[in-house]
Amino acid sequence: MTAQREWFEKDYYATLGVQKEASAKDVTKAYRKLARKLHPDANPGDDTAESRFKEVSAAYDVLGDEDRRAEYDQVRTMGPTAGGMGGGGFGGAGGFDMDDLFGGMSGFGGRGGQRGRRGDDLETRLTLSFVEAVNGATTTIHLVSDAACSTCSGSGARPGTRPTTCESCGGRGVRADDQGPFSFSRPCAPCGGRGRQIEDPCGNCRGSGIERRPREVRVRIPAGVEDEQRIRLKGRGGPGRGGPDGDLFVVVAVEPHRRFGRRGLNLTVVVPISFPEAVMGAEIPVPTLEDDTVTLKVPAGTRSGQTFRVKKRGVQTGRVTGDLLVTVEVHVPTDPTTAETAAIEALGEALSGSPRDGLAD
Repeated sequence: MTAQREWFEKDYYATLGVQKEASAKDVTKAYRKLARKLHPDANPGDDTAESRFKEVSAAYDVLGDEDRRAEYDQVRTMGPTAGGMGGGGFGGAGGFDMDDLFGGMSGFGGRGGQRGRRGDDLETRLTLSFVEAVNGATTTIHLVSDAACSTCSGSGARPGTRPTTCESCGGRGVRADDQGPFSFSRPCAPCGGRGRQIEDPCGNCRGSGIERRPREVRVRIPAGVEDEQRIRLKGRGGPGRGGPDGDLFVVVAVEPHRRFGRRGLNLTVVVPISFPEAVMGAEIPVPTLEDDTVTLKVPAGTRSGQTFRVKKRGVQTGRVTGDLLVTVEVHVPTDPTTAETAAIEALGEALSGSPRDGLAD
C-alpha cells in the first residue's frame, strides 16, 4: 500500500464535496468544477484559494485513481474512528502509535518484498491549443525535478563501488516490532529502510542517489482531452529511495478557439443568417474544425438562437464521435442603407398584426 498519515486525518470526499459512494465520473466532475474556481490563475494573490486548490488537488490525486481510492477507503476504515483496538484507539493508552501502522504500509518491506520509500508524485501543467485537445497530440514536457543521479545511476555509491547489505536488517529494510498480540514492521534505522548501506558515497549526490536536474518527459495526449483534465504518467514522477518511482500528473489547460466551443464530445459554433433566410428557409455553408464546410438546411420560419445538429462532426474518441451543434443567429443590420431602409419599412407595412399581440391578455 502507499498509505500516508494524512489519509487518517483528512476526508477527501468532503474536500471534493461528494459522497463516499460517488462514481468516478462524479468525482472527476466535482474536481474540475472546484479546480476552475480555485485555480491560482483565476484568483491572483488569494492565498486562501491557493491553499484550497492544493487541498482539492491532493484529494483528487487519491480519489481520482481507482487503486489509490480503494486503498484510501481501506485505510480510513482502520482509522481512529474504528476504535476498539487495545481499548484506546490509535495512539491511546493500551493502543499503538500510528508510526507502527505506517511502518508496515508505506513501502518499507511491504507486500511483494518492496523495500525503501516510494518516490513523490509530481504535477505539471501543459497548455494545448483547442485543435490539439480535440485531435490529440504527442509532445515533450520539460521539468526540473529530482531524478536518479547521473553519476552513480541512482545507487548512491561512488562509481566503481557498490552498496553493501545492511547487517542490522539483513537487507530487508525493516525490523519487526512485537507489541503484545500485534506485530508491526518499522523502517530499519541504520539503513533508513533501504536495506543497504553505502561505505563510499557518490561525490555528486552524496549518497542519496538523487540529484535535481532538468529532464524531458515524452507524453501522448489522447484525443478529446478536456480543460483541467489530469493525465497520469505512472512511474515518471520523483525517484524512489529503494521503492518504486512516483507518478507524474499532467494537468491540461486548453486554449479557447476563436470560432468553436465544446460541450463534452460535441463541438459548437454560431453561424449568422439573414432575415430572408430565416423566414423563407435556405441552405447555408457551415465551417467545421477540419477546415472544410458542410451544408445545413435551415427550414422556413427559423428563430434566432435555434440550434441544429450535424451528425458525426464533433470530437472523436475511439469509436465514439460527437456532433457539431450549429446555433443560428438572425443578422440585424445596425446601419441599413437607403434601399434596405425602404425595403424594411415596406415589409413592416405589409405585415399583418403585431408580434406583441396577446401580451396584455
